[in-house]
Amino acid sequence: MSMNREQKRQLQRMGAVNEQGVPVRDKTRTPLSKSERTSPVQFVREVRAELRKVAWPTKDEVRNYSIIVLIAVVFVTALVAGLDWLFGTWVLWLYKR
Repeated sequence: MSMNREQKRQLQRMGAVNEQGVPVRDKTRTPLSKSERTSPVQFVREVRAELRKVAWPTKDEVRNYSIIVLIAVVFVTALVAGLDWLFGTWVLWLYKR
């Protein structure tokens, strides 16, 4: 595999290759033992803690974005329907000749 100096340096920084450019094998990951695993209760606590950090949109923002999406969907649907009708009419006209 050929690579330029920048790629080689980047891979060396990441630890994927050594100084000669030879790939370095990672240690295989061993599965965690039961004592090292997170319990379901702890998992739920961590998920709730992370969800508290989320910047949730306000009701006004949700309403405004929903209206914008609805308008965009109606516009694109009308555009596709119009093009479908136009090309359908054109093909029928073409074959009737």
